[in-house]
Amino acid sequence: MSKPVVGVVTVGFESADVWPDFFASLSRSTIKPKSVVVIDNSPEVPEDLSALYKGHLVVKHRPDNPGYGAAINEGVTLLPKECSVIVMCNPDITFEPETLQRMIDALLAHPTAGIAGPAVINPDGSVYPSARAFPGIRVGIGHAILGEIWKKNPWTRRYLGVYDGGDVRIVDWLSGSCLVAKKEALEQVGGFDADYFMFLEDVDLCFRLKRGGWRSLYVPGARIEHSGGHSTKSRMADMVKVHHESARRFLFRLYDKPVYWPLRQVLRVGLALGSVLARIKYRNQH
Repeated sequence: MSKPVVGVVTVGFESADVWPDFFASLSRSTIKPKSVVVIDNSPEVPEDLSALYKGHLVVKHRPDNPGYGAAINEGVTLLPKECSVIVMCNPDITFEPETLQRMIDALLAHPTAGIAGPAVINPDGSVYPSARAFPGIRVGIGHAILGEIWKKNPWTRRYLGVYDGGDVRIVDWLSGSCLVAKKEALEQVGGFDADYFMFLEDVDLCFRLKRGGWRSLYVPGARIEHSGGHSTKSRMADMVKVHHESARRFLFRLYDKPVYWPLRQVLRVGLALGSVLARIKYRNQH
């Protein structure tokens, strides 16, 4: 098997505080990317990043902020054509030196795997549930109703996944904080759905890959640390609305057959009401 050519695409939004650690960890990686593309969605022109990374770096400023998925898609088009494996990630992560190698090795060892994700480690050392089940009606309702009062109920365990052991395994979807994909798989499904501004674009991508015959692979031996939410912490009320809109879009795709029309209308009303109530609750708490 020929050695894969690796490209990295990352999307920034007011990310000045996380770029140094991101690039430092990427520089220590045993895999050296052919190119790194940064799409910066910040309102202001970002700082010069060339001093932080000595490899081939392309930075494009998008003050119109098209959203995470659209920015990743654009970044992929700016990679060298020979890149056959594409890393797509947030800048608020750090890689361990072997992380990319282990993900790429696992991905290429599975012919039907189109995308792979690492173990995502929180700053406190705990494992974030990053390899989950699709949030269908049964799993979603069970988790929503019982998740807070019975944390080990079967629906929550199914949705969040189990993180014991170190075996590579196929899952429904992977956290978009860090993904490694075969270029041919991305091209087949058209990359991320740019209609998602943020939230659930990773769920949707893995769902469309599965429909196209590709599988999502969780690689717990590969690890990243994810600080999380650096660009959204000050905008949580607005993010609640965006999250519910993304949930509606995904569920309508999941239940797209004509027979599910009544269910889609119930979901539409329920999610709209949930969005309003959640934003009121959040604003009252702050």
